[in-house]
Amino acid sequence: MVVSPGAPLLVASNRGPVSYAVGDDGALVAKRGGGGLVSGLSAVGPEAGALWVCAALGDGDREAVRRGVAEPGVRMLGIDPDVFHDAYNGVANSVLWFVHHMLYDIPVAPVFDAGFRRQWAAYETYNRAFADALADGAAEGAAVLVQDYHLCLVPGMLRERRPDLRISHFTHTPWAPPEYFRLLPDDIAAALLRGLLGADRVGFHTRRWAEAFAGCCRGVLGGEAEVAWAGEEARGERTTWVDVHALGADADFLRERSRRPDVAGRMAALREQIGGADREIVVRVDRTELSKNIVRGLLAYRRLLEARPEWRGRVVKLAFAYPSRQDLAVYRDYTAEVRRLAAEINEAYGTDGWQPVVLHVEDDFARSLAAYRLADVALVNPLRDGMNLVAKEIPVVSDDGCALVLSREAGAYADLAEDALVVHPYDVEATADALHAALTMPRDERARRTKRLAAAATALPPQAWFLAQLDALRA
Repeated sequence: MVVSPGAPLLVASNRGPVSYAVGDDGALVAKRGGGGLVSGLSAVGPEAGALWVCAALGDGDREAVRRGVAEPGVRMLGIDPDVFHDAYNGVANSVLWFVHHMLYDIPVAPVFDAGFRRQWAAYETYNRAFADALADGAAEGAAVLVQDYHLCLVPGMLRERRPDLRISHFTHTPWAPPEYFRLLPDDIAAALLRGLLGADRVGFHTRRWAEAFAGCCRGVLGGEAEVAWAGEEARGERTTWVDVHALGADADFLRERSRRPDVAGRMAALREQIGGADREIVVRVDRTELSKNIVRGLLAYRRLLEARPEWRGRVVKLAFAYPSRQDLAVYRDYTAEVRRLAAEINEAYGTDGWQPVVLHVEDDFARSLAAYRLADVALVNPLRDGMNLVAKEIPVVSDDGCALVLSREAGAYADLAEDALVVHPYDVEATADALHAALTMPRDERARRTKRLAAAATALPPQAWFLAQLDALRA
């Protein structure tokens, strides 16, 4: 095969490292993104000649594609908006996300009808656009790192187009156990797995999610699936290797960013809202994503105030619930329920000098860091979570030590369980008891635990996480 010169390293993800908005004067304004991938890719340096392939997500992005505007090293795909909507909202976020987080209300959902089949065709088209762009942009023998559940079909499609490439796929969500994964129609379940098995390596945040994937391959594909763990012998003519890379917090960035003046200003404002310098502070920071379990967290806090009246007036819950996926009705309803329950707790228990729940719904990273620093207790109780970096970030920037109440269903549990207060995410009563135990934990013990949590949380920061995948792929 003769391949024209291209990039030796490619990353593919739904969201790219830059987004565009159209200014009042019609000019395009670029905004750089953040997160583990952006930080991780910086580890290879600009001289690596990497190419990032992503989708145009909004009107500004699509206008940039139309005008031919692009950042160096980024190729943004102008996928038809209707196709994107059906692939992203119809399949990725309303089916795959629900399956892997086990969120379905089973008596009524899912329903895989003709409308779903139309959306699935869009998901195939969306993945095909990525595979075509990667095949076109890759140098001979290039390394391609495909990211997340939006692009499950890409590895198999790309393998057909460019068998010379080294391909990996990393799933940032949990992976459903076989019996739940098989809620999907048989042909769809098989297509997703075959798509991922087109990769040389597939990665997950924890061994638990990786084992669930391997179980699905055995259960759905049987002997057709040739998967092996690192260190094992190859099982067939073409084996897909299963890796675990537990993404950690970026300590250097977080510690520097959390000491800037804007964070100090947010801390002062939050202290004023909390009132009373001796009040204990319970912090939770999340998107209003169904799997984050914000409602049960509020119910547990209400139960704490009900069962242990000595905490009334002495504790405040800082709840930052940033709206997510508000184009889907179920998410809008969930956000409304969070607001309603917080107001109900304040109405039932608040006094003139004490507001039990301080709720913020406007996304503000500096304010989140301020809350991290102030936290006496952090509540992270997701129903299921691929990792949950909030659980890892808070101990890194905590000023005086913070007790972590952590769901056993968070991927972070695998790294942090030893020094966290572990809870069953559905057990409101036990979570209320854990909050009490955290609030009464001696300060010196909080400090010791926080130090160990921070060390575990930063064991594989984004750059090392990215390089670990790249090294494994190139080995």
